[in-house]
Amino acid sequence: RMALLGLHPSTSPVFFGQLYGMADHLTYTLASAGYKAKKYLPYGPVEDVFPYLLRRAQENSDVLGGVGHEMALMRRELWRRAARLIPS
Repeated sequence: RMALLGLHPSTSPVFFGQLYGMADHLTYTLASAGYKAKKYLPYGPVEDVFPYLLRRAQENSDVLGGVGHEMALMRRELWRRAARLIPS
């Protein structure tokens, strides 16, 4: 879509922002394609931060589905790393 809009990764004013710890695979994919991606981390007293995080979870209805995908990616990476430690 960015290419269709004539927005090149290195010159585009567009930044992709994501909540820290969420959809890291998307951040890595964007960055590897040259797009600007950033993570943000809300901080402060729990009573101030928690309602914000709840709103974000409600706004993003596929958060729970994404967690399963993230877990599968982490599991695959762990097995890949473990296999390197086992002599063949």
